[in-house]
Amino acid sequence: MQTINRTQLFRASCLALLVTSLSFGIRAGILDKLGTDFHLDKTQLSAITATAFWGFPLAVVIGGMIVDIIGMKRLLVLAFLFHLTGIVLTVFAGGFWTLFISTLTIGIANGTVEAACNPLVTTIYSDNKATKLNHFHLWFPGGIFIGTLIVLLFTKLNLSWQIQVGVMLIPTLIYGYLFSKLDFPVTERVASGVSMAGMYKALASPLFIFMFICMCATGITELYTEQWVPVLLKSIGNPILIVTATSGVMVLGRGLAKPILKQFAPQTVLLMSTSVAAIGLYLLYSATGNVFIDAIIFGMGVCFFWPTMLGFVNTNIPKTGALGLNLMGGAGMFSVSVYTIFMGRYYDSIVNAGGDTTTAGHDVLHLTLYIPIGLIIAFGGLVFYMKSRKKTQLLTDTEVAAV
Repeated sequence: MQTINRTQLFRASCLALLVTSLSFGIRAGILDKLGTDFHLDKTQLSAITATAFWGFPLAVVIGGMIVDIIGMKRLLVLAFLFHLTGIVLTVFAGGFWTLFISTLTIGIANGTVEAACNPLVTTIYSDNKATKLNHFHLWFPGGIFIGTLIVLLFTKLNLSWQIQVGVMLIPTLIYGYLFSKLDFPVTERVASGVSMAGMYKALASPLFIFMFICMCATGITELYTEQWVPVLLKSIGNPILIVTATSGVMVLGRGLAKPILKQFAPQTVLLMSTSVAAIGLYLLYSATGNVFIDAIIFGMGVCFFWPTMLGFVNTNIPKTGALGLNLMGGAGMFSVSVYTIFMGRYYDSIVNAGGDTTTAGHDVLHLTLYIPIGLIIAFGGLVFYMKSRKKTQLLTDTEVAAV
């Protein structure tokens, strides 16, 4: 007989996500060093970084399609094996192609973790999805925060970037061991008896398609900016501290998600978030004030994006199930991979035309600012739509009660 220990499953899931985010934080910290050591330009660095972002959606979408069939535990065994392989390959990388393959492998591992853990969290906390997804996803900025501190400390101690990457093996081995000892439930969709046809019908709904498109934009706003700030703003001193500040405030924000989501509906939180994110990004690219305060404002803005988007979809379109969650995650990461490649080329084109790196970095951030500005309009419309839908539902319920 299975004994489901949701507390232990949640803790192990957080540790798996920690490995995912450590890969982002450490890579952000060593990206410029990789370029120097292996004589890579920004186009090549963009291609390497992008593999993590398109390896993720590849894994998360495939994982979303098979998780109901093979179960979440088997999927997490695959994640563990991919993480182990990718980390070791990175440590022994010798140039562009080995970095490309190892980063892709880690991206696939990261996507497989989310393919299993997002539906796991919504299944074991079906009564409190949005809050627990925020608590789970606080380990993403948490890992980036820890990763950037590792880079700063190890660099100060003159330890190589290979040792910095190798640190990720410790939590990887621990989460692999923990998951091997735990029993898993079936996914929420399977438990509730929703058919595959019902799931695909829900995925074709206009609301899901709208949120899918918005996820592309929120993913770029949050992850592209955070990953590339150390390169784009390296002229200001030690920009890795900007990533540390941004990640730190995101950890605090997601930890306080419960009272915020009690006070405001998820769609309202998204509208407020994108407004603050736009202000923070404007301040970062214009660099008119204290850049660390600008980074904190930006972190406050993007803080609730990822988990609240997932929570909104799973709560308001529950029949989309695990695949719906994973398609959303895949959309966010894939959009970042495409955007990263184009912006890397744009950056190099400015520098090759005679512009300096400061100008190029600021121009890239300036273009990126238009994305959260567009999201303000989109989420403003979502707030009005959800109010209208709630009003219609109340009228329907009243008519049914009267009959």
